[in-house]
Amino acid sequence: MEKRRLGNSGLYVNPVGLGCMGFSHAYGDPTDRTTAVNTLRAAAEYGYDFFDTAECYTGVNPDGSISYNEELVGEAVRGIRNRVVIATKMGVSHNPDRSLRLDSRPETIRKSVEGSLKKLGTDYIDLYYQHRIDPAVEPETVAETMAQLIKEGKIRAWGISEATEDYLRRANAVCPVTAIENRYSMMARMHERIFPVCEELNIAYVAFSPMANGFLTGTFKPGMKFTAAGDYRADMPQYTEEGYAKAKELLELLESLAEEKHATMGQLSLAWMLCKKPYIIPIPGSRRLERLKENFDAGNVILTPEEVAAIDARLDTMHFDVFGGHSSK
Repeated sequence: MEKRRLGNSGLYVNPVGLGCMGFSHAYGDPTDRTTAVNTLRAAAEYGYDFFDTAECYTGVNPDGSISYNEELVGEAVRGIRNRVVIATKMGVSHNPDRSLRLDSRPETIRKSVEGSLKKLGTDYIDLYYQHRIDPAVEPETVAETMAQLIKEGKIRAWGISEATEDYLRRANAVCPVTAIENRYSMMARMHERIFPVCEELNIAYVAFSPMANGFLTGTFKPGMKFTAAGDYRADMPQYTEEGYAKAKELLELLESLAEEKHATMGQLSLAWMLCKKPYIIPIPGSRRLERLKENFDAGNVILTPEEVAAIDARLDTMHFDVFGGHSSK
């Protein structure tokens, strides 16, 4: 696989990165520490070199202790730190009802970066994201703080998650932004309008939830229920009988294309965006090593520009019930 450059930085990574959130957050009880660390380390040995985590990716273990995702990642890459790129995020914490508390004040950024460095067990962070836009803090203020952290060597580059064009342009004018991390999948294409801005400013697009929170793997069937406490999929509209019915045409298309390309449905959904733009880097996640290997190998599945355009034309006719977005541009 040919590595992809993270925007304007000197950082290069393999085409598929690893979203580490699910080991401790949003998908039921956290994976036990030893299993999580061993799986993440095995993923690195398989070829993953871009690990995405966040300050707020936490969960409660059965014994009542807190599972900190950053600690899992840090322990997993111990001894191979120079071979991997670590991205983490600040500015978000969760309320009991799962709503978000936003805080991107300079003093909070500085406190957060020190906490992340300690949990990760490293003296620098490769890519440091503002996790969500804080309406109470101007983008220029955030960018100035990130510029100082870069100068101090605490971070190598910075990015914005769920970026908008205006916010991105204003922030980038103060301190060049290396990457945005926005939702993107065949079922959630609303951010395609920001592609020209990424191209103009030389910014990478890191795609989270690239398989619509696992839905595009084709493993979900009507009637399946997510019963584990803290599994966010139980409340996602695509995981309902009505949502499944609206996506059935897409799943059938994926199944057909996957058979033609000797790939899986999940791999096809990743290959579609990888072959669409050279600056897109999806970060799918899974707790299962076999699934992680499958996702990584999507970087070897090739779609021609004509095939990508044909898929887009089909997607333009479809409408979905999906968490976090819809099919229209």
